[in-house]
Amino acid sequence: MSNTNFQYLSKGTGQPIVILHGLMGGLSNFKDVFDFFPKLGYEVIAPELPVYKSNILDTNLKYFSKYIYSFIKHLKLNNIILLGNSMGGHVGLIFSKMYPDLVKGLVLTGSSGLYENSMGDSYPKREDYNFIKTKTEGVFYNPKIATKEIVDEVYQTVNDRKKLIKILALAKSAIRHNMSKDLPKIKIPTALIWGENDNVTPPEVALEFNKLMPNSDLFWISRCGHAPMMEHPKKFNEILKSWLLKNNF
Repeated sequence: MSNTNFQYLSKGTGQPIVILHGLMGGLSNFKDVFDFFPKLGYEVIAPELPVYKSNILDTNLKYFSKYIYSFIKHLKLNNIILLGNSMGGHVGLIFSKMYPDLVKGLVLTGSSGLYENSMGDSYPKREDYNFIKTKTEGVFYNPKIATKEIVDEVYQTVNDRKKLIKILALAKSAIRHNMSKDLPKIKIPTALIWGENDNVTPPEVALEFNKLMPNSDLFWISRCGHAPMMEHPKKFNEILKSWLLKNNF
């Protein structure tokens, strides 16, 4: 579903949940969220962030937050729940700081914003398929989640010079845009859903988010890495559903 400016998926009607995907993650990572929440009276909407389409000078997280603002205005949404994984969580945090009146609730899972381990600044062995495979598998607790299809996609992306430049620009933008001073001012109810075995944004990052965000609840998923909604979708959905009901969202 798209218009001239926005590529997005949407399913269901009701309270809008807007999904923000990660840097190397696509909308398919949230397949189970799309399958589950529309049955409960939510509209799940996932815009594609213009990671590879934006001008290099616009390849930063603040620009993406403004892009999401334009998207939300285009769809005439308000009182949204933002759900972001990895870089998407970071965009959600910046958005919530810039446009707090539009956000009813925030859900962060494996979010950057305080600290994250990247694959390395220069991808020194990006032409080595096995190196990329090992790095991709390391994102998950169970390496089998990193299917050949996922590994192939990462491999092709990091070996495309134009895409790689954008990825590195965004990685640098995420490091520069540390949110530690902003988090105490974000009063929006926030669910932190974290994998206990996350190597990218380790558990101490979740604890720090929880400490700094005044209205946050922290939930752990065991035997789980950086993408809980992919690795333990049922558990992720149950935690999110309970939190939404608790807050009357």
